[in-house]
Amino acid sequence: MFFFFASALIKCQRDPAHTTMNLSILAAFFSALGSSFLYGYNLSVVNSPALYIKAFYNKTWLDRYGEPVGTETVTLLWSITVSIFAIGGLLGALSVSLIVKILGRKGTLLLNNIFALIASLLLTLGEKAKSFEMLIIGRLIIGVDSGIALSALPMYLGEISPKHIRGSIGQFNSILICLGVFTGQVLGLPELLGQVSRWNYLFSFLAFPAILQLCVLPFLPESPRYLLMERRDEAGAERAFQKFLGKKDVSQELEEVHAEARAQENLRTASVLQLLKNPAVRWQLITIVVTMACYQLCGLNAIWYYTNGILQEAGFATNIIPYITLSTGFIETLAAIISGLMIERIGRKPLLIFGFSAMAVFFSLLTVFLNFQNSMSWMPYLSYVCILAVIASFCSGPGGIPFILTGELFEQSYRPAAFMIAGIVNWLSNFAVGLLFPFLQETLQSFAFLVFVVICIMGTIYLYVVLPETKNKTFLDISQSFAKINKIPAPSPSHEIELALSINCDMNEKVQDAAKMESSL
Repeated sequence: MFFFFASALIKCQRDPAHTTMNLSILAAFFSALGSSFLYGYNLSVVNSPALYIKAFYNKTWLDRYGEPVGTETVTLLWSITVSIFAIGGLLGALSVSLIVKILGRKGTLLLNNIFALIASLLLTLGEKAKSFEMLIIGRLIIGVDSGIALSALPMYLGEISPKHIRGSIGQFNSILICLGVFTGQVLGLPELLGQVSRWNYLFSFLAFPAILQLCVLPFLPESPRYLLMERRDEAGAERAFQKFLGKKDVSQELEEVHAEARAQENLRTASVLQLLKNPAVRWQLITIVVTMACYQLCGLNAIWYYTNGILQEAGFATNIIPYITLSTGFIETLAAIISGLMIERIGRKPLLIFGFSAMAVFFSLLTVFLNFQNSMSWMPYLSYVCILAVIASFCSGPGGIPFILTGELFEQSYRPAAFMIAGIVNWLSNFAVGLLFPFLQETLQSFAFLVFVVICIMGTIYLYVVLPETKNKTFLDISQSFAKINKIPAPSPSHEIELALSINCDMNEKVQDAAKMESSL
């Protein structure tokens, strides 16, 4: 796959007009490879070597203090190792607004690879150094990497994509997350790296996507919107548009960005406080908070808790369960790819509503099947089918579209602050699920999934009532579609005519200046 994309990149460099979408797809793939792919990989990679890591903690403690570690201490160290990933993600989300302002979208993604490489070294060498602290710090740092990536990457993808394929390009984020999860499951098999003598090499793999991105991303353009609206580099923005779109005449795209710039009250990057205070973006912000909270609280993370138990109840041998669970990663990836292919035909809103409502249905069926699991021999198979259906429903829309919407619902100056808030909600919700679900499950048993049914239904109702469709719309059009609910008057036709005239005047002046320069030469 890498060589296919690399050869296509070379072809695009030699022939800028080699199809409109090629360079956008290449940029999406390589930027996601070192970003969201690593996030997905780190979600699954610690599951396979869990017993070996705990044994390493015990041995290190024994060598260091001369006595075996207590069961509670091992559990605490393991819990910290797993949960500190979310803490790192929160730190990354808190810092991303400042970093993208200074380094830009592409520069932030490139810098982020340093965190991945450092984390890979710490996690790989922790066993040889006999230091479980290195593993914990490595998980924290790779969490920071993921927190930055899940904000900077959707921002970059949304700004480099033509509006007619913006959703499909944005779904690369979700597809690579799912592919990362699947890769972690495959490499964790006993025949590969899921062994007592090889488990640390699972973390060495983190360096591979980061190095690939460092090799390729410098040759791809920066976001043209960032160059034009924040760096005031019109020539650079024009060149970036020409490369991404594969054509020389990009005056229409430049006019669109100029119109968005003139419609904004303040071209400077807004702070989080300014975003929270501005009534013109109030419902966009509420929508992002609700959607991102539902993304984490809809129950997908909790579904993994039951998978192995259901397979055991179904009569599958323990030694083949890891291979059967690969089907979950495969279904994730397949559903995300299908969603990416369909999003520009169906739209964001229908896919989100379908995904959350389907999850509510299958969670309800799963609750019924789990309660009758011991009464009929074939019932566990239905339970597992429901688990696969929940995963497919999630990846069909809710698994990737919230990140796309965060980039689409806000204009340029508010986008970094919006991604920062979305990231905070995402990681806090992630941490809450990991912290509270064990207690919820202990209290409600299989009925715990009914809590997620309620969350999915509430999310569906909100999105149906509030969210407008953003398919094939400019960022300015999307912003204006919220004007009524925000009780902000939409721009009048005369104002739009003024914007168009001012744009045309600017373009005419540039043409005249260019003509004068040619005549003087």
